[in-house]
Amino acid sequence: MYRRKAIVTGVSRLKGIGRAICLALAKQGIDIFFTYWSDYDTQKPWGINENEPDLIQKEIRELGVDCEKLEIDLSTRGSIQYLLKEIKIRLGEPHILINNAAYSTYTDIENLTAEELDKHYQINLKAVTLLTIEFIKAFSFNEGGRIINLTSGQSLGQMHNEIAYAVTKGAIETLTYTLSSKIASKGITINAVNPGPNDTGWITEELKEDLIKKFPMKRLGQPHDAANLIGFLVSKEAEWITGQIIHSEGGFRR
Repeated sequence: MYRRKAIVTGVSRLKGIGRAICLALAKQGIDIFFTYWSDYDTQKPWGINENEPDLIQKEIRELGVDCEKLEIDLSTRGSIQYLLKEIKIRLGEPHILINNAAYSTYTDIENLTAEELDKHYQINLKAVTLLTIEFIKAFSFNEGGRIINLTSGQSLGQMHNEIAYAVTKGAIETLTYTLSSKIASKGITINAVNPGPNDTGWITEELKEDLIKKFPMKRLGQPHDAANLIGFLVSKEAEWITGQIIHSEGGFRR
């Protein structure tokens, strides 16, 4: 009996959703190949310690599964093909793809530029689409294929201070729905998960006080909330669910 293998992109921080997803899958006995790009995180207010990917890999391996990692800029030409080649060499053919990597900066009507829009497009839409397509083309198991895209509820409310992020991530919902019927015959399901505002280190105390008022459960979303859902969606029990945009955000009121 073979062990399933998963690609999880955007796994760099101990407080991130990516790490939580990897651990949830590893607990199911799924081998993990994760990607990260430190340059992005070092530019953000939350930052990153250079050993965090190593610590995440160690945690995953301690759960008794294989785990490989690769630092890669998914916006560069040839990066998708290189990534798939590396996972096949180092871990084997993947059964699961989790598109978690994202690019986000504050962009409003006053400061949105073509350059910044391109940066969002390259990661949030182009890389996700190309990686998804190449994963589908290479998939040869005829069953058990899973693709999960992370989105942010752009169809539920306005994000006027993150225009570039909203329009590029919003397109992922359309991608998910569009591909679902075409790939069903290959034994692959595809769904998108919106975890809502999630406490991954970017939320200030002031913002936290404001957000909690909008959660009827009186707490913020946590990385494990999204990871638990994704853990179910990759399981055999979820084989009848595809083409869905699942808003897992604890009743968050916008």
